[in-house]
Amino acid sequence: MRYISTRGKAEPFDFAHDKPKGFSEILLEGLAADGGLYVPEAYPQVSADELTAMRRMTYPELAFAILSKYADDIPADDLRRIVNETYTKENFGSKEIALVKKLEGNFYLLDLCQGPTLAFKDMALQFLGRLFEYALTKKNETLNILGATSGDTGSSAEYAMRGRKGIRVFMLSPLGRTSEFQRRQMYTLQDENIFNIATRGTFDDCQDIVKQINGDAEFKKKHHLGAVNSINWARIATQVVYYFRGYFKATDSTRSPQAKSNSGQVSFAVPTGNFGNILAGYVAKRMGLPIKHLILATNENNVLEEFFKTGVYRPRIGKEVHATSSPSMDISKASNFERYVFDFVGRDTKRMAELWGDLNKKGSFEISSDERTRTTENGFIAGSSTHADRLATIRSVYEKYNVLIDPHTADGVKVGLEHRQTVVPLVCIETAQPVKFAATIREAIGREPAVPEKFKKLGVLPERFQICDADAEEVKRFVAGAII
Repeated sequence: MRYISTRGKAEPFDFAHDKPKGFSEILLEGLAADGGLYVPEAYPQVSADELTAMRRMTYPELAFAILSKYADDIPADDLRRIVNETYTKENFGSKEIALVKKLEGNFYLLDLCQGPTLAFKDMALQFLGRLFEYALTKKNETLNILGATSGDTGSSAEYAMRGRKGIRVFMLSPLGRTSEFQRRQMYTLQDENIFNIATRGTFDDCQDIVKQINGDAEFKKKHHLGAVNSINWARIATQVVYYFRGYFKATDSTRSPQAKSNSGQVSFAVPTGNFGNILAGYVAKRMGLPIKHLILATNENNVLEEFFKTGVYRPRIGKEVHATSSPSMDISKASNFERYVFDFVGRDTKRMAELWGDLNKKGSFEISSDERTRTTENGFIAGSSTHADRLATIRSVYEKYNVLIDPHTADGVKVGLEHRQTVVPLVCIETAQPVKFAATIREAIGREPAVPEKFKKLGVLPERFQICDADAEEVKRFVAGAII
């Protein structure tokens, strides 16, 4: 398996340094040298026989079967060991990783938030922490991870990397724009290799800083910078696994997918801000998983909904980015969206240059009618949710099914049910535990969610963080000073 950049395979970005690379070569990188994102040259295909065999697999077995298609330059025994060390009862609370909860009929929740930080990001980052340490030890190198978080990636990355040999984490988060629980999860960590940078601005500002610094090739090389945000392809590949898991649990395990009247298809409703979670579903579909629709749910920051409905992609700036009660989705510039655009324009780098040229000059771009048709053919449907919708959905699911969901999951459920087809199982991605957003839960049902025992001391622990302006040069000075 070889990887190329979304901007560097052909003219006008035909750089010698951006020839196809192996998985191990791109593992510790963030952006490609030309500013693009790495994607596989082609998506590996899964046959009907493989799907049948995968149904019987445990989660670690399934993870190895899928990840070995993308990381085929890592010795199989090493990859299997890292997978088996990651997906354990100790890390995820149960041997049944990625639980599927049947609420009624063809309506399910895929619970991805039983990991160490109670968020779906743990599903990939717990694996990446071990994989990074393995790769660095083999190379006798160090890595300084520079990331941006709207809430959950930060704590998941820090808990996965804390104390790991040869790794430091510098995590930017928007000052005052995460939930209290999310903030304390990050800022109370006292590990010497963890650095939290509270940035005066939005998540988009944080993400832009990460991209600007990654674009400084000299600084990146000198300070051994890497990434754990979903701009890192390994994150996406690892998240593909739970779509297969959700599919198998929501369909009849005694019959082959092709035997069912609806061709065994399943639709997934996915709350998304940076487009990484739903991109993994798209990749699973491209691999051959029978997915009917990928139902994209946004909050009031509905840039992606607008794109899929109109063909216009216009990221918001500054005060246009709303601070909402599903803060992890308060994102305007969806980094992973570039990977999807690269596909639906036929991997035409000249067309990519045109679109990104418009984006840089005008602040937006519009795709053609033919390109819009391709997005429909890919199974995407989009919708949005408001604060009032979240409260109503949390309350409804709690009263009807005695299941408490967080605000982001509520966005997904609300939009998913709007587009539900009764003959096709609907699997809603459950992205975080409600305790991370206690104020909204209290507003919805009149009481706060229970706090897991291991997190009851968060409120009294000292917080350790650095406040910076939304300025790449200031962040670079801090990073360089901390490394010395």
